[in-house]
Amino acid sequence: MPPPDRYAIVAVASSAGGIGALGRFLGGLGGDLRVPVLVVQHLDPRHRTVIAEVLSRRTRLKVKLAETDETARPGTVYIAPPDRHLLVGPGGVLTLTSTELVHFLRPSADLLFESVAGAYGPQAIVCILTGTGRDGAMGVDAVRSRGGTVIAQTPESAEFSGMPSAAVGTGAVDYVLPLDEIAPVVRGLVGTEGRR
Repeated sequence: MPPPDRYAIVAVASSAGGIGALGRFLGGLGGDLRVPVLVVQHLDPRHRTVIAEVLSRRTRLKVKLAETDETARPGTVYIAPPDRHLLVGPGGVLTLTSTELVHFLRPSADLLFESVAGAYGPQAIVCILTGTGRDGAMGVDAVRSRGGTVIAQTPESAEFSGMPSAAVGTGAVDYVLPLDEIAPVVRGLVGTEGRR
């Protein structure tokens, strides 16, 4: 097992069925997680989103929409706003972009995961939850190739199995777990003690 201070960031992607799944996942993380959590949830860009408010009622972690140039802080969940890609760079600095759609999507899990892989390498954990399509599959490959850890929801426990099935199909997934087992595994990997 890696030492408990090995991990520095968690990134999560979901699409169809994702709001409920994210609520259960974030609620299971407790209130003392010592790394930031970055979230791509595919949202309708035509409507103002209330996802941060909805999810904040389900977790003790702070939940907010990500902003460009802010630094991701431990114990905070940063959600990609509708129609913006969310990327992270060295030191946890967040960037939002309106570059082209990836697989017809913006935000893209693939782009987030690839940026996490580049900035954090083996210190990254990424999770793929319920959703249609293949978003995230290229990204989990990038994370695994840089030594990060990849977790996918079991396709049969997902409301929509497309995204987790595509991730599992890459052969780059370390853990395939029912939804309610993912947060305890993340907590175990990250640990809840502060850095010394």
